[in-house]
Amino acid sequence: MTDEKKEANLSGKNREFLTMTVSEQLFGIPVLQVQDVLGEQKVTRVPLAPKEITGSLNLRGRVVTTINLRHKLQMPERTPDMKTMYVVVEHHGELYSLIVDSVGEVLPLPDEDFENTPQTLDASWRELATGVYRLKGHLLVILDVPVMLDAICQKADNEAA
Repeated sequence: MTDEKKEANLSGKNREFLTMTVSEQLFGIPVLQVQDVLGEQKVTRVPLAPKEITGSLNLRGRVVTTINLRHKLQMPERTPDMKTMYVVVEHHGELYSLIVDSVGEVLPLPDEDFENTPQTLDASWRELATGVYRLKGHLLVILDVPVMLDAICQKADNEAA
């Protein structure tokens, strides 16, 4: 355990995460990364984009790239009757919208309960997670949004070249 982690444990610090569900799995992202949460939106397809990029939407005059977390996390497709929500984050000055099944609450969680990503977690999830929290009946996987978006952008750049 690093000195910084030990110090955080002794001080009893909490971090706040926005919870969201994708295919019945609970994920979280730091609340400070969240710009907006949106209900159903009209998404315009982007030709030749990687499958993780479903298109773009207009948010108050700004173009927002939409990211399908089900594709990125190798989860089953959603059925057409399922509702979706959009969690908007900013990365390198650009807006991205993560498509999720539902958005939950903001949870303040103590640093001392944070665990490293377990080796038993799917490999595609491990590379995109900073760690986990074990909640009553659920495993909350904390997504590393910057790492995930960098990987998607790099893939899009490579496919465009």
